[in-house]
Amino acid sequence: MVFANPTYLFLLLLLIPLIGWYIWKLRKKQASFQISSSQAFDAPEATSYKVHLRHLPFVLRVVVIALLIVVLARPQSTDNWENTTTQGIDIVMAMDISSSMLAQDLKPNRLEAAKDVAAAFVNGRPNDNIGLVVFSGESFTQCPLTTDHTVLLNLFKDIQSGMIEDGTAVGLGLANAVSRIKDSQAKSKVIILLTDGSNNMGEIAPVTAAEIAKTFGIRVYTIGVGTQGEAPYPFQTAFGVQYQNVKVEIDEKTLNEIAVTTGGKYFRATDNASLKSIYSEIDQMEKVKISVQQYSKKQEEYKDLALLIFALLLMEILLRYTLFRNIP
Repeated sequence: MVFANPTYLFLLLLLIPLIGWYIWKLRKKQASFQISSSQAFDAPEATSYKVHLRHLPFVLRVVVIALLIVVLARPQSTDNWENTTTQGIDIVMAMDISSSMLAQDLKPNRLEAAKDVAAAFVNGRPNDNIGLVVFSGESFTQCPLTTDHTVLLNLFKDIQSGMIEDGTAVGLGLANAVSRIKDSQAKSKVIILLTDGSNNMGEIAPVTAAEIAKTFGIRVYTIGVGTQGEAPYPFQTAFGVQYQNVKVEIDEKTLNEIAVTTGGKYFRATDNASLKSIYSEIDQMEKVKISVQQYSKKQEEYKDLALLIFALLLMEILLRYTLFRNIP
């Protein structure tokens, strides 16, 4: 047992003058008179049990005050070191947010479907450091590696197509993700790259970025999003948004080369179900057991004392105003 605020325990010294005051007050109330014999008072039945127990309310009051002081000191259970085994790696998710991600072959569209499945993936990896990089014609870091997944998920909600210059800079997006995870000390470093097109912008070629990732021991899983054939894509016209079928063109050769170069794997997601299945497969493949020495959290122990204080205070009040009501 330890105390969060041990200095409050010095208040227990106040009980000494309180007890002294009670003894002084008790003696002051007592009177004496002379009688010829005290034999009658010596009989066992002559003294009521109330006389012997008349100090009980005061004793209860003192105990209540002492326990209140102990509660103020915040008693806590003793903490212990314990060895546990958990699973955790570092992951950066690189997500394409180009305008083509608004195609509706996935529902409600590719971008929203990718965000929903990625968020579920994050929720299923509570021990991982996870970061988020977005790219279209250029790339930026939406969230650095973090274990605060609440913040990460909130930043997922803010992702929209059109945030940055349009285009598909796959190489630049991958290179940005590499820069965010390359200095990680984790045993396993992973990038999940999701796109629906082919590299058409940026100064860095996708294969070059893959070679850089390989140098730092980073494994890259690539996901091509889009149905086979054509997909409905929204166009803004004078009559509002109109949908037209557009040919789906994904550079699967390059995405597969990126995965092979880094020791990862390429996947093709043609609908919501297959996208979920891909993330589930990656989740199962990327499980690394690590031994962690954890310090158990402190547990507050005031609740039982508070209940005891309430019970003793109630008992003291009942005794004072019922059984010992007429005893000074």
